[in-house]
Amino acid sequence: MKVFLIYGGKSAEHDISILTAFSIVKEVNYERHEVIPIYITKSGEWIEGAQLNGPVSHSEALRLQAGKEKLMSKNASEHSFGICVSPAISKEDNAVIFPVLHGPNGEDGTVQGLFEVLDIPYVGAGVLASAAGMDKLVSKQLFQQVGLPQVSYVAFKKREWMNGPENVLSRCESSLAYPMFVKPANMGSSLGISKACNKEELLDAIEAALRYDHRILVEQGIKARELELSILGNDEIRTSVVGEIVKDQDFYDYDEKYINNSVQLKIPADIPEEISKKIQEYAVIAYQAIDGSGLSRCDFFLTDSNEIYINELNTMPGFTQFSMYPLLWEHTGLSYKDLIEELLQLALKRFNEKKAYQTVDQN
Repeated sequence: MKVFLIYGGKSAEHDISILTAFSIVKEVNYERHEVIPIYITKSGEWIEGAQLNGPVSHSEALRLQAGKEKLMSKNASEHSFGICVSPAISKEDNAVIFPVLHGPNGEDGTVQGLFEVLDIPYVGAGVLASAAGMDKLVSKQLFQQVGLPQVSYVAFKKREWMNGPENVLSRCESSLAYPMFVKPANMGSSLGISKACNKEELLDAIEAALRYDHRILVEQGIKARELELSILGNDEIRTSVVGEIVKDQDFYDYDEKYINNSVQLKIPADIPEEISKKIQEYAVIAYQAIDGSGLSRCDFFLTDSNEIYINELNTMPGFTQFSMYPLLWEHTGLSYKDLIEELLQLALKRFNEKKAYQTVDQN
């Protein structure tokens, strides 16, 4: 199989994507697959690298080894219409795109739409699930529709904030109690997320979140453990054991996750079996609610009184050496190498099943 590994991207999670690609490159089965790395620069250019016959020495090599063959560019001087897709991303019977792009323009349905237009199978969720999973507000509304328990929240747009910040602050303080967590609606890896313990911190947190998105979510902070589990499958959905994020502080941001690496993972989590089963049940409901396929990681809160709240569902979780998603599967009995293989096969299966549906009258 020819695997087009696409990584990098224009989002703030560019470097995380490279680390994820590096992890996959180390473990993919080169006896069965040809790997074509495609690096997307921070400016949005798609650059094809030389075919990989084995792992690279370090993650930066994936950035540096990219060749000069531009598959896509917005430079009008290079292409008459300002954009060109190279036939190098070829439509073959045995080719799959493996996008490990995080954040906007990567896991929000935009690039998935491109793959649909190119009519090539790709790993991960489709357009709808990707968009719904990435958007914290939309996913919350879907989870509410299927009866999943969630913490209270207030949502608003940038225009509302600009027209009357005091009104927004009043809404938050009348509906929620401190501490509160402020999040951009469309962002991952804790980018733009802040904890607010008073009105001044709430104001600063909202201003920080608005640097990432025009739609903001303010959630009720609660004292709870953070639990996660991995999901794998299309129609037949499998869930992993439940793991726990163990940390010295009650909130960890981007730096703590990926730079300082101060977060510890406890797998499996020390929780009663009935709680674990309920979390697995909720995860499947959430996955089906957004029409998930391929993979996802589902995050939950668990209070001291064993109340469960769904936090979010990530349709393209990281595969770095610190990532929970593959570690959960390893503790469930599925190795990293086999996990990659299953994801590739799930992509082909979904593509072939979709092709079986008649979309146009062939007559």
